[in-house]
Amino acid sequence: MTDQLQARCVFLGAPGAGKGTQAKRVAAQAELAHISTGDMLREEVKSGSALGAEAKTYMDAGKLVPDQLIIDMVKARIQKPDAASAWILDGFPRTLPQAEALDQNLSGDNALTHVISFAVPEAVLMGRLTGRRTCSQCGAIWHVDHKPTQQQGVCDHCGGELTQRSDDREEAIGERLEVYRTQTAPLLAYYGDRGVLREIDANRSPDVVFQELLTQMQ
Repeated sequence: MTDQLQARCVFLGAPGAGKGTQAKRVAAQAELAHISTGDMLREEVKSGSALGAEAKTYMDAGKLVPDQLIIDMVKARIQKPDAASAWILDGFPRTLPQAEALDQNLSGDNALTHVISFAVPEAVLMGRLTGRRTCSQCGAIWHVDHKPTQQQGVCDHCGGELTQRSDDREEAIGERLEVYRTQTAPLLAYYGDRGVLREIDANRSPDVVFQELLTQMQ
């Protein structure tokens, strides 16, 4: 295990760019809190909460969940003890108002240290997303072409059933990519102006991307 990185980092990139997979791996290796708004929202949906029911209508359509709902959830999460000094935000912020709200809640020793942009051609993203499958029990991510399981539809790790996320279906993917282009991509200029933005070529093997991430976040 590597030494803990004292990083407070945002992972930016279009759907399918590999943010979540790499965030989990870096967080485990470098002892950072992995804060995934997507995972948090899916837990709410699974639990049947009012928040989950509200969020599901947006998620199923490939649209962004309203800013204030996400902002309140993230503010509460980064105040927990495991996120006191080092964390990766995966899936937040996704809009300029979210980025501005995050800045208002971070200052001094808690300010952002890195924003990593995952660059992947859109044609590659489409293939990644339509083939992605998620274990309904342990949350492991597989791919029908690039990372298949030994038994079709069954997780190699725990034997759970593999499912396709509703927002990974073809009808939702085009909407998700358009939302990214219009609402999230402007954050590249926002963070570039602040001198914290770093771009990584994420259209390479996961191991190569992982090693570069560890270097970039030093």
